[in-house]
Amino acid sequence: MRTEQFDEIIAFIKSLYPGETPVPLHAPRFFGNEKKYLADCIDTTFVSYVGAYVTRLEEMTREYTGAGKAVALVNGTAALHMALLGLGIGEGDEVITQPLTFVATCNAVRHAGAWPSFVDVDKASLGLCPEALAAYLLGNARRASDGKIYNRSTGRRIALCLPMHTFGQLARIDEIIAVCDDYGIPVLEDSAEALGSFSSGRHAGTLGKAGILSYNGNKPVTCGGGGMVITNDEELAARIRHLSTTAKQAHPYLFNHDQVGYNLRLPNLNAAVGCAQMENFPAVLANKRELALIYSDFFQNLGITCIKERDDCQANYWLNGILADSRAQRDEFLQYAAANQVQSRPVWTLMNKLPMYRHCACGPIPNALWLEDRIINLPSSYRFQACPQH
Repeated sequence: MRTEQFDEIIAFIKSLYPGETPVPLHAPRFFGNEKKYLADCIDTTFVSYVGAYVTRLEEMTREYTGAGKAVALVNGTAALHMALLGLGIGEGDEVITQPLTFVATCNAVRHAGAWPSFVDVDKASLGLCPEALAAYLLGNARRASDGKIYNRSTGRRIALCLPMHTFGQLARIDEIIAVCDDYGIPVLEDSAEALGSFSSGRHAGTLGKAGILSYNGNKPVTCGGGGMVITNDEELAARIRHLSTTAKQAHPYLFNHDQVGYNLRLPNLNAAVGCAQMENFPAVLANKRELALIYSDFFQNLGITCIKERDDCQANYWLNGILADSRAQRDEFLQYAAANQVQSRPVWTLMNKLPMYRHCACGPIPNALWLEDRIINLPSSYRFQACPQH
């Protein structure tokens, strides 16, 4: 990417979103039954987590993803937290994840009392690299007499692997699971950004022990705020549902709680918006795929690399991205775009650089560092108008 191309890129992006100033990175779109379902919540007074829309959103999610069970929660971080606790992750455990992720991944690990350790990502998928994972475990994993796996360096039990499907692109999840199976380490998928993404016909989050989804305001399907645990493990789903509703035991009138619980179920108001959004989700996905193809053609003509799905995957293209040649060029473009009313962003600061995670175990991460310097996310909202000819 050359500086003299900046004007052409910005003009092209603006042509995709006429009348939007500034052009948002990813704005929520409401063109279905959202108002109707919200009014129904208010009219019936079912506004908290006891309501038909919560159940309906869980059913719609199960049907769409093919998961056996779905548990609706207040946001993606809460979904991760509950999934971790449901899987038995606790104080002093270690969870292998990737440094190139949103901070919520690591925060949820700490909420559960565990610590993250960092393994490099794959340049093509942006997700945890199976080869780096295998090398990390070979060099650090020790099987104790109790059959559990411990990290030689930290002394902590390696209790879980937590890969993340970045921007809706799919991590090489089958290979990750195969590596972890050799050590008896379960896999939880952070699929917060991957609703609508499939790997060989299987939805993100359904390949490991469980997966989580996010319905934040910037996601392709939004509840304003919301999350979901999806799993084929009926007992795990029941534990999470119990934990997230104050661990209250069923009884006609008594308030009996059998452990420390959480109040994290999704309210009916939020679920109502999510149900309306799910009704239009196929059209949203088609629109986003069309945008990704338009970007791909445009940037290919400029000799600029776009982030694309792998051959065996179908990405939701939540956020489109390009690769700059260097961090300096990345920053120059970000500043130029902001000055010209187009929202763009870099990838997150790597987790091992944040003050609360600097001391965590970390293997070599050359790919994560390389990507951190180069990734630029571009406006990726649903487009209402017909796609331009180019």
